Amino acid sequence: MTGAASGIGEATVKELVRAGAVVWVADINHAAAEELARSVGSSQAIHLDVTLQESVSAAAARIQRLDVLVNNAGVGHVGNIEATEPEDFDRLFSVNARGVYLVTRAFLPQLLAVAAGGERVGAIVNIGSVAGEVGVKQRFAYCATKGAVLAMTRQLAVDYPKTLRVNAVCPGTVDTPFVEGYLERFHKHNKEEVRAELRARQPMGRLGRPDEIASMVRYLASDEAAFITGAWLAIDGGLTAA
Repeated sequence: MTGAASGIGEATVKELVRAGAVVWVADINHAAAEELARSVGSSQAIHLDVTLQESVSAAAARIQRLDVLVNNAGVGHVGNIEATEPEDFDRLFSVNARGVYLVTRAFLPQLLAVAAGGERVGAIVNIGSVAGEVGVKQRFAYCATKGAVLAMTRQLAVDYPKTLRVNAVCPGTVDTPFVEGYLERFHKHNKEEVRAELRARQPMGRLGRPDEIASMVRYLASDEAAFITGAWLAIDGGLTAA
């Protein structure tokens, strides 16, 4: 799992271990990945920078067997197109979209090898976003990258319908360090006001919890979801239904 050391990633590692999986905790923050792996057991940390092909290749060479890949690593940016500089746009695509491409391509042989056993197929779960499904104000680059993730999800499902299941989870706003970092950087002086706005834009009136997203990932990775591929599953408190 990429971006595994905090937030949704951390919660998903814990959920997958609880369900009996052996998990590779892949993150650019290797120290945090090691700490998480030690604390949960049944897991091993590995350094991975999804933007660097050499880093991805090294990880793929080390991990000989992989039944499930969770593409979770991501970064955000606040701004409309006028406030999005080319370097901002390139940075987000490098992590959020190109990173999914590099990691998936590198681990495809291991994932396709699962089907050779004849009992099940490999699975990919991409962490998308409601920002890939609907327009979100002041999130031009982020929406663009998450839209790309959802497009890749369905395209891969079409190319490998009998040998690989590929799905995406689309969270709304979730209570994670990612969101706290956004509030600290852009709304330091009115955090609680903006936090209330984030809650209110989701019809349920609250933020999602990382463990709720993790449960959806676990389900899509499991044999219970054997007939699901090419799907985008929203878990957003009703935001995209409103």
